[in-house]
Amino acid sequence: MFAGLPELGIANGEDLKETLTNCTEPLKAIDQFQMENGILLPTLQSALPFLDLHGTPRLEFHQSVFDELREKLMEQVAVIAEGKDEDRYGKLEELLEKSFPLVKMPSIQPVVMQVLKHLPKVPEKKLKMVMADKELYKVCAVEVKRQIWQDNQALFGDEVSPLLKQYIVEKEAALFSSDLSILHNFFSPTPKTRRQGEVVLKLTQMIGKNVKLYDMVLQFLRTLFLRTRNVHYCTLRAELLMSLHDLDISEICSVDPCHKFTWCLDACIREKFVDSKRARELQGFLDGVKKGQEQVLGDLSMILCDPFACNTLVLSIIRNVQELLSQDALPRDSPDLLLLLRMLSLGQGAWDMIDSQVFKEPRLDLEVVTRFLPAMMSVVVDDHTFIVEQKLPSEEKSSLTYPTSLPDAFIRYLQDNRVACEMGLYYVLHIAKLRNRNALQRLLPALVETYNDMAFSDIFLHLLTAHLTLLSDEFGSEEFCSVVFDSFLLTSFSSKENVHRHILRMLLHLHLKVLPSYLETLMQTLEPPKQCSEPLKELHSQLTEKLEAHKKSPTPPDEPTSLDLGLHPVTVPTTSSSSAPTTPV
Repeated sequence: MFAGLPELGIANGEDLKETLTNCTEPLKAIDQFQMENGILLPTLQSALPFLDLHGTPRLEFHQSVFDELREKLMEQVAVIAEGKDEDRYGKLEELLEKSFPLVKMPSIQPVVMQVLKHLPKVPEKKLKMVMADKELYKVCAVEVKRQIWQDNQALFGDEVSPLLKQYIVEKEAALFSSDLSILHNFFSPTPKTRRQGEVVLKLTQMIGKNVKLYDMVLQFLRTLFLRTRNVHYCTLRAELLMSLHDLDISEICSVDPCHKFTWCLDACIREKFVDSKRARELQGFLDGVKKGQEQVLGDLSMILCDPFACNTLVLSIIRNVQELLSQDALPRDSPDLLLLLRMLSLGQGAWDMIDSQVFKEPRLDLEVVTRFLPAMMSVVVDDHTFIVEQKLPSEEKSSLTYPTSLPDAFIRYLQDNRVACEMGLYYVLHIAKLRNRNALQRLLPALVETYNDMAFSDIFLHLLTAHLTLLSDEFGSEEFCSVVFDSFLLTSFSSKENVHRHILRMLLHLHLKVLPSYLETLMQTLEPPKQCSEPLKELHSQLTEKLEAHKKSPTPPDEPTSLDLGLHPVTVPTTSSSSAPTTPV
């Protein structure tokens, strides 16, 4: 416990033991030891007997004086470090040399750690000693650990790895949240709110102003993204940079070539829309990538691959397409739309670019603009034509029925093109948001086969299940249930457990609205297999319990159908007609 005292010429317990062993008068020896090693203040000696009269042990007195002096010394260390004295770090190094032998003594350790913390460059020998001792490494300040980490990537990786795992677990938990609402979904938190998350704050603190550590974290994120294809690592890459931006860490922000692009995109994500002014700014950054610096495209593509960025881009594209329809304009004539597609394409190609190390913007298939988007717009026109037809007087009506098939180009591009598929999926969400049952029944079966099974990804299913709560009353129809479940969701639930879980999440909210005879069959189909995860079993158990509880509860008297599903209120625009909602043109 008192190791290190002899090195400084200070007597310890062993010295006292030796003195008492060899002396003839122990009491005199103790007095002598106290005189030599006590507080060397002449006026104190005459005052100590008063403490004895009050029954205060000498240990208690010396301990209180020691604690007070230690606090004063630690304060003084901070004052010296923050001062303007040119030799301030020299003084601290001198103090470190004197105090370091006592670093294992619990009462002195805080002083040593305070000195280490305030030295911008701790002597390498001392750093190695701290790193080699697990206990010392554990208690030293993050400022000291940064100096250790920057030359020990493996050790830094061991510290960062649990945080990165925790981040992914939190993101995936949010996608399977029990809260099913169009207003409070995965994309609802603002960028600034997301940056207050525990992992982002911890990583920001661990990096501090150290560019080397920042680069290491980015390399970890690129490696993990390549290994897993998990797009949440792209989110963390952007959040980390903007967290450092929030703290004005110019040492890092000024050297990250993606900083201004990410800052501008962050503002767009906050608004959930890319306006013309910001679109031009973003275009300027992309066009400004100089020859020889193409590698920055890898990081820019990763930032655009962030689901929050992708969500903002596609929502902006859908809004843009609506405006083009109202103006009778073609997609290829809109520079803003073409730029949004360029950025979406760059983001969707992030994995391929980083994997191949070929840093070149992927070419956007022009037929996405000239064939897929017009096909998607024709679906809107079909819907509008049918609605107008229904409003005509009976003598003017034709025998027009609502179309059930989709244009070949629309289906083909959903299957073959990543960018087109992303837009198609968000168009389906847009239709659901408008509560357009006819168009939804026409579109959902086409999602069974999509590029890389994107329609069965957690992000899309998280959003779709929330949007379907807006059509809760439609689940009383066998035809609608058949389209949603038989023609889409149930086509892959047995091979994809995530789909199974999302179906159960939705039914937990909508089971009272689903046609009872259909629900009974559905529950048999959704029985979990023997080899399945605990979350799936838990969801099925919750749903089964809810259904059993509903069966046992007395049937309430007939009342007008309530729309309260325990969801957040949604403002619905009123229409003058009672006909089915329509896609605006």
